[in-house]
Amino acid sequence: MKDITAVIGGLSGLDTQQNARLETAWATIRAGLRRDIGARMFDQWLKAAQLGDYCPESQTLDLLFASDFTANFVSGQFGDRLRMAWRCAGAGVREVRLRRAPNAVGPRILELSATPAVPVEEAGVAQQPASNFQPRHSFDEFVTGETNHLAFSAAQAMAGEAQPRFSPLFIHGGTGQGKTHLLHAIARTFSDHSPSAPVLYMSAERFMMEFVNAMRANETMMFKARLRAARLLLIDDIQFIAGKGSTQEEFLHTINDLIDSGARIVVTADRAPQMLDAIDARILSRLAGGLVADIRPAGLDLRLAILEAKRAIAGDPPVPDAVVDFLARSIRSNVRELEGAFNKLIAYGQLTGRSIDLEFAQTMLADAVRANARRITVDEIQKACAAHYKIDAAEMRSKRRARAVARPRQVAMYLAKKMTPRSLPEIGRIFGGRDHSTVIHAVRTIEDLRQNNPDIDADIRALQRLLEG
Repeated sequence: MKDITAVIGGLSGLDTQQNARLETAWATIRAGLRRDIGARMFDQWLKAAQLGDYCPESQTLDLLFASDFTANFVSGQFGDRLRMAWRCAGAGVREVRLRRAPNAVGPRILELSATPAVPVEEAGVAQQPASNFQPRHSFDEFVTGETNHLAFSAAQAMAGEAQPRFSPLFIHGGTGQGKTHLLHAIARTFSDHSPSAPVLYMSAERFMMEFVNAMRANETMMFKARLRAARLLLIDDIQFIAGKGSTQEEFLHTINDLIDSGARIVVTADRAPQMLDAIDARILSRLAGGLVADIRPAGLDLRLAILEAKRAIAGDPPVPDAVVDFLARSIRSNVRELEGAFNKLIAYGQLTGRSIDLEFAQTMLADAVRANARRITVDEIQKACAAHYKIDAAEMRSKRRARAVARPRQVAMYLAKKMTPRSLPEIGRIFGGRDHSTVIHAVRTIEDLRQNNPDIDADIRALQRLLEG
């Protein structure tokens, strides 16, 4: 890596004190990372990383890498660790972006005057043109399925040229399911057709910190002006302002003013508005008054589609179907971890020159697979089958032999045998004290029906996808 001091010293007109803080913090962070993740992993992926642009307005620092692939891999594997390290380093960095290095290297502090001129009433708005958002976070790169289609369609409508029929848009879902991806895609698309319209994108944590800092510096009016000048406001992880009374009050006034002015607002959270604790009821009412769209955990079909999309652009080494199926069935926690696991296989294959096969994937991803392992219980299977066939769950353990009850019960026994480690006698006991021979008969009956009855086979596949998450 080039000497950071030399790089900084070679650029004129920079804040030398801030550069010194960045340099010192980066040296400390590099040493800590090398110790924590091991010398070999550090040397392969992080040693060549360089400090890039630093924006004091947003306290955002770029870390530069030799390729988009390397930047994406490091982001998936070490992104959270890097961001936390920089936030704790005391160098004035709140956000870190990982990207491919341009021709110029070294930190360059971005002044407000370097951005396109805006009207006086919009001065100070943290405008982020589409070029500042990650290219991979576009609508084209977002793979859709049943679990995220509503959120995707709503995001496209919010980003379109026509004024959306709803605002705000509230997107909720678990970690790593694609909420931030959609925020970036909305901002990019909106900026493409309205390049002069101010866009403000920040996390709820940053909103809170900037508001507190503005109050301490007696600059609340400037803070209010920045927010209210935005024509598109995107707030990520709103749950982090829970219990913060004054911050919530300001946020409420902000969204009220923006809605009244016709601005577009998009908010994300890890749960639905009515499930957010310690959030002002007036805020929840405003958020729920627009469109609420959820992103549920990706099912098996969507996980397969995501991996197929990544395989199509990954290049060598090729990833066989068996490995794609193994990944989709094994990494169920969230899309981010699924993509990270795929990137890890590609990276190790390229570094070692080894072809990727099922045995290689199982070895390399053993820890991730163990972390994602979830024992499916017979009780879950009984409830899922009862709901699917619209019968009472208690019928799974009853003595009734009517066809409307017996067939769903046989399906549940079949799935219990295929998807749990329970023995045949154990399964029989759970299903109302039945003999193990009854379970054997049920399994054989359903196996035969799957071969000859497409409806039964479709039912089994749907239930398996549901139970596998």
